[in-house]
Amino acid sequence: MNKKEVLEIRKQFTPENCAITRICGCYVDHEKEKKTELKKAFLSLPEEEAFKYFDIFRHTLSGTIGKNLINMEFPLDQELPGGTQEFLLKLRDSKLEDDLLIEEFYDKIIENYVYAENYYIILIHAVYDVPGKASDGMEMFDASDTVYEHIMCSLCPVNLTKAGLTYNAETNNIEDRIRDWIVEAPMKGFLFPAFQDRASDVHNILYYSKKPEDLQPELIANVLGSTIPLTAKDQKTSFQAIVSDTLGEECDYEVIRNIHDNLNEMIEESKEAPEPLELAKPDVKRLLQKSGVSPERMEAFDKEFEEIAGEKSTFMASNIASVKTFQIETPDVIVKVNPERSDLVETREIDGRRCLVIAIDNHLEVNGIEVF
Repeated sequence: MNKKEVLEIRKQFTPENCAITRICGCYVDHEKEKKTELKKAFLSLPEEEAFKYFDIFRHTLSGTIGKNLINMEFPLDQELPGGTQEFLLKLRDSKLEDDLLIEEFYDKIIENYVYAENYYIILIHAVYDVPGKASDGMEMFDASDTVYEHIMCSLCPVNLTKAGLTYNAETNNIEDRIRDWIVEAPMKGFLFPAFQDRASDVHNILYYSKKPEDLQPELIANVLGSTIPLTAKDQKTSFQAIVSDTLGEECDYEVIRNIHDNLNEMIEESKEAPEPLELAKPDVKRLLQKSGVSPERMEAFDKEFEEIAGEKSTFMASNIASVKTFQIETPDVIVKVNPERSDLVETREIDGRRCLVIAIDNHLEVNGIEVF
């Protein structure tokens, strides 16, 4: 799913557009015991309660694609009878009215979700009549030709409010505040099937993680059955290792600066594209060649890429690029440069020592004091 498709589904989580038919919930304590469950038609919820749920659902489709929101594909073995895809399809097609299926789903979550405190499992079923589009791109709400039926799960921490004092209007006193258990914004979640090209894609699932570095491999593997992707941090580390090992002794400042500049240029050029920029093996190879890596060193590229990342791996450009800063470090000095002005810094040999040379235009400050 791309950003536009995610936003289209997010827009359904409002009273005006609500397509949710049913909601189920299970409150799990820190000992992994089910404490209470909820099963009802979503539209039967009190208005204020529904608003709180809408906020949770929007959070489950928030963040950056490739970091917080990750498109995952089912491996072929999980699309066979008995696979996780079949189970999720049964859950969707049941419209959450099969109690045994719902309990089985809760049990799978409880067994595989690593969380030491209390949490609330929320599961919804929705049916979205996808509006047709006229030739000028305007939506035609009376011309729906596709129905997107889906389920979405949100896993929300339940925490005790902080102790403190409060004003009691009834007694006109400052008193000790009553501490409540509050359902907070989700930490994990998923949308199935994915919404691709404004239609259902049962071969893919959209996974949400509030913390990009904590993807919960057991949850992904055993509940969703999807291929576990590299985290954003792991993608950057793997890319850096590929560059470093491919270049070897040719890993000099100029080449690394060229890679930085060329990568950021690629991101800028793709800014208006609906899909986030991803780099597969051939794309990384072209990037290194364009950045000045010699043909001799490029002979090692294929081997290094496959050993470090795997033949089929791709890197989200936003995960491997430093778009906000260009940083140079020595053991005792850290220099941060505007990423668009990396040309201001170069390396030179002065009096037999390798030095960083920084071009200064009209203004120089040291500890906030302008110097001349």
